[in-house]
Amino acid sequence: MSMAQISRDSLWTLEHYARIRNQFRQEVIAHKRIRQVALGEHITLFFEDEKTIRYQIQEMLRIEKTFEESGIQDELDAYNPLIPDGRNFKCTMMIEYPNPEVRKTELAKLKGVEDRVWVQVEGREKVFAIADEDLERENEEKTSSVHFMRFELDEDMAGALKYGVGLAMGVDHPSYNVVVDPIAAETRASLVRDLA
Repeated sequence: MSMAQISRDSLWTLEHYARIRNQFRQEVIAHKRIRQVALGEHITLFFEDEKTIRYQIQEMLRIEKTFEESGIQDELDAYNPLIPDGRNFKCTMMIEYPNPEVRKTELAKLKGVEDRVWVQVEGREKVFAIADEDLERENEEKTSSVHFMRFELDEDMAGALKYGVGLAMGVDHPSYNVVVDPIAAETRASLVRDLA
């Protein structure tokens, strides 16, 4: 069984969403805070799940005032693949350098970094990210500052995490080397819920 995809029937109407939006937004902000992992000073992983993606969809529908079936279906088709399917973690990676000049230089040095991000279940080998399946986000000169990635875990890793072993994350790149071991307990607990 995989984490529920969001169905047309489970979405709120624009009217209902308008009423509950503030409260839902506060909930999602708190939820997202737990699901982010800083890898050093410049890279942050934001782990997606049913709740974060539901928020994205509802916000898109609200901004675009979409209530036609086809428009709603387009959003579902775009966002549902970002929900973990029970055997993986899915996240958005942001690379941030406040100064534009520095950013340009650093993104050039970080070419390929999206393939060098890893998660590691205690006692198992590292699992490297499968990045940007939706589109190519890097060019000859530099990598992009936003990447979408998934980490595929096997049965054994998922079982070990549910049992309670530690989870580490990091980046192995010649220009950026970071290890966070272990990640925060509340973050780990939230991510374990992504595993069916």
